[in-house]
Amino acid sequence: MNKYGIVGFPLSHSFSQKYFSQKFLDEGVTNAVFENYEIADISGISTLIQDSELKGFCITIPHKKNIIPFLTDSTDAVKKMGACNCVNLRGGKLFGHNTDVIGFEKSFAPHLKSHHTKALILGTGGAAAAVQFVLEKLHIDYRFVSRNKTEGNLSYNELTKDILDAYTIIINCTPLGTYPKVDEMPEIPYQFISPAHYLFDLVYNPPLTKFLALGKEKGAIIQNGYEMLVIQAEENWRIWNK
Repeated sequence: MNKYGIVGFPLSHSFSQKYFSQKFLDEGVTNAVFENYEIADISGISTLIQDSELKGFCITIPHKKNIIPFLTDSTDAVKKMGACNCVNLRGGKLFGHNTDVIGFEKSFAPHLKSHHTKALILGTGGAAAAVQFVLEKLHIDYRFVSRNKTEGNLSYNELTKDILDAYTIIINCTPLGTYPKVDEMPEIPYQFISPAHYLFDLVYNPPLTKFLALGKEKGAIIQNGYEMLVIQAEENWRIWNK
C-alpha cells in the first residue's frame, strides 16, 4: 500500500485528507491511503520517514520552514524562499518542492487589475514566503506586515490610509479567521478598504472569512484559498507519481 499524508500541527480541520480520500474513490485508486501526521516537533519526521510505504507528504503550519534541514535536496524555488510544502521520498531521501507557489499564482493572478501594483503580505511564515516569491515574479512591490515591528517590515498599528491607498492588494497569510475561530481577523484598518482593493485570504474554511467579508462590504475584489489548495494538491499528486 502506498502511503501519502500531511505533516503539521494541529490537523483537526485539514483539507488534504478529505480531498485525497475522495480523489482516490473518484479515480479508482485502490492502492493508496492518505493520513494525517500530527507532529508538534519537526524532529518527529525522522521516525515518520522510516515507513517504507510512505511515498510523499505535504506540509502545513508550522513546519514549512523547519522541514528544510531534513531535505536531501530541493527545487531552486524552495532554496530561494526557504519554505517547502511538498516532499517526495525516493530511496529514503527527501526531495522538497513548493506547490504553494503554483497554487497561489494560478488562483491569484487572474483577478489582478492594472492598478494592482503594490501588496501588503500579512504574516511572515512559510505561506508568506511562497506569496513573496510569486509577487516578485509578477513584478509587484510588497511589504510584510506583522504584529511586531522588525527591520523592513510594517506593524499593524503603522497601517495608515495613505499606505492602504498605495497598497491595493492585501494578502492574508496568517491562520486568523480559520474555523472554528471565525471571529478572528487581521487587525488592519478596514475603514480604508475601497473598491480599488483586492483582498486574498489563504484561509479556505470558512469560505468567507471576516477579513474577506469586511472587504466585500467595501466593494473590494475578494478571493479565498480554496482554489489555491486544490491546484497545489493536484500538483503534489503529480510530483509524488512522476
